[in-house]
Amino acid sequence: MDCGKSTLALQIHHNHTRQGRVGLLLTRNDRSARARVTTRIGLAKEALEVKDHDDLRTLASGETIDYIICDEAQFFTRDHVEQLADLVDIEGIDVYAFGLATDFTATLFPASARLFELADEVARLQVEVLCWCGADGVLNARVSNGRLVREGERFVVGDTDDGRLHYQVMCRKHYRQGRLAAEGTNTKPVEHSGQMSGS
Repeated sequence: MDCGKSTLALQIHHNHTRQGRVGLLLTRNDRSARARVTTRIGLAKEALEVKDHDDLRTLASGETIDYIICDEAQFFTRDHVEQLADLVDIEGIDVYAFGLATDFTATLFPASARLFELADEVARLQVEVLCWCGADGVLNARVSNGRLVREGERFVVGDTDDGRLHYQVMCRKHYRQGRLAAEGTNTKPVEHSGQMSGS
């Protein structure tokens, strides 16, 4: 979350279409609750909404498809992932899947697990996502009424940052501690060893 995955999905889609390639933009349970790929920075594009019963091989048939971009891939099914692998291996279609690895309980989503098992390449996005302490944010915590929760419905979709229920990116240490911020005088941010990056 907050790493720019949907933004990158739209950028790759744009780059391919500019070169005359034909592709499909797929999503499932976008934060907009519509058949769109939307980003937190305001970019959006219409997409095909994937349902449980959809066979992605059928969606890609009927015309020449060069590539498929899947956003919110964590919400796809394991069967969808198998179908995407078929499209790569049998039809020679390039597939790009963007999604979260784990849910708010730090458990792999079933589709994400299958993607890790089958993908030719898995890459963590390079946009720096930080925990409140400054360490790398690697887990998504669900926060309800100011407290980190570890139980409940697995899929709660949308921009839920309404104060009562939202998601917060955290480092592993603070996720495991359930420590949401440097609050008051009782809690201080952890010491963070600095990093220097150059390009």
